[in-house]
Amino acid sequence: MTRAFVIVMDSVGCGGAPDAGEFFNAGQPDTGANTLAHIAGACAAGRAEEGRSGPLRMPVLDGLGLGAAIRLASGAEAPGLGADPRGLWGAATEVSRGKDTPSGHWELAGVPVPWDWTYFPREVPAFPPEVLAEAARLAGTDGTLGNCHASGTEIVDRLGAEHLRSGWPICYTSADSVFQIAAHEEAFGLDRLLALCAGLAPMLHAMRVGRVIARPFVGQPGAFRRTANRHDYAIAPPAPTLLDWAQGAGRRVHAVGKIGDIFSGRGIDRVWKGENDAALFEHLLTLADQAEPGSLTFCNFVEFDSLYGHRRDVSGYARHLEWVDAAAGRLLNRLAPGDLAIFTADHGNDPTWAGTDHTRERVPVLGWGAGVREAGLVGFADVAASVAAHLGIVAQGPGESFL
Repeated sequence: MTRAFVIVMDSVGCGGAPDAGEFFNAGQPDTGANTLAHIAGACAAGRAEEGRSGPLRMPVLDGLGLGAAIRLASGAEAPGLGADPRGLWGAATEVSRGKDTPSGHWELAGVPVPWDWTYFPREVPAFPPEVLAEAARLAGTDGTLGNCHASGTEIVDRLGAEHLRSGWPICYTSADSVFQIAAHEEAFGLDRLLALCAGLAPMLHAMRVGRVIARPFVGQPGAFRRTANRHDYAIAPPAPTLLDWAQGAGRRVHAVGKIGDIFSGRGIDRVWKGENDAALFEHLLTLADQAEPGSLTFCNFVEFDSLYGHRRDVSGYARHLEWVDAAAGRLLNRLAPGDLAIFTADHGNDPTWAGTDHTRERVPVLGWGAGVREAGLVGFADVAASVAAHLGIVAQGPGESFL
């Protein structure tokens, strides 16, 4: 039985979303945002020289059709990405009304989001008083800190000392539909933080807030650092996804990275966690060697988004693209005849763009193990239908296979 590997390069968009003008960053519409093309252009112009140098080099994924996918999606040329495709290539358009992680992943897994998410205003206070009152009650404290939009590292640096003094949890949000709680792993306690987030999640989910995220950190003032024990309490998908379809057909489903959290543990047999994308890639190599016949492996590499996109770090993003390309070459060399690997993304996060939010973009769809062909402009849900077709299981969503 053949296997399938779906690798989501978090935020690696390729421009061209037809509704980009309806989404905004710092008051500017996302029209024209193009994560891959703009990074490639910056590299070619010598504007991405920190830790790397010269044009963007991605021979493995470009060989599958990455440059062709960018041109298809947006009409843009990406300097350095001009290979003739030797794999399956196309670009996918999202129909869900969010440019966020759950929306993108759920739709890639065959379930578009049928509702509008709740986002918190860019004001202080950002949260309804009843939410903070419940957070304090669950934490057993007299109050909370934060109550604003913030970068996770910045707010811990700013309020970490007060958190240690008062014991109050730090509550903040971002441009996503999230409620995040930071607390010191040792002084506040990791289990206590996780229990707080789990207890608060039903209230936030009822408000259509997508995720409650535990953000533990350690260290002392001036030297705080977040740990790998982050946990997302995500609202459950509204219908069975590709993961459920596969598991229901008796197939093993492996979730690498954030996938277990994004899908609320549904349809998953084993979760593989790691401190960073490099560690997650080692899990992916293990699965290339050991995953069961007929199995599905669904993987998310988050650091494009979390470390470089939101921070508008063009050089860092380019370095990570070149890293994942080299990693992809190692993975493809380990796959067996009959396996299918799909490389795609869940949204954009153009590091050359205004603001700090995700950008509304189409995403590349690159396939190894499906011959040389153009998939064309497809829907996110078509990825799920195609993987289901490859695995020989029944697709239950709206997509159509491009295989």
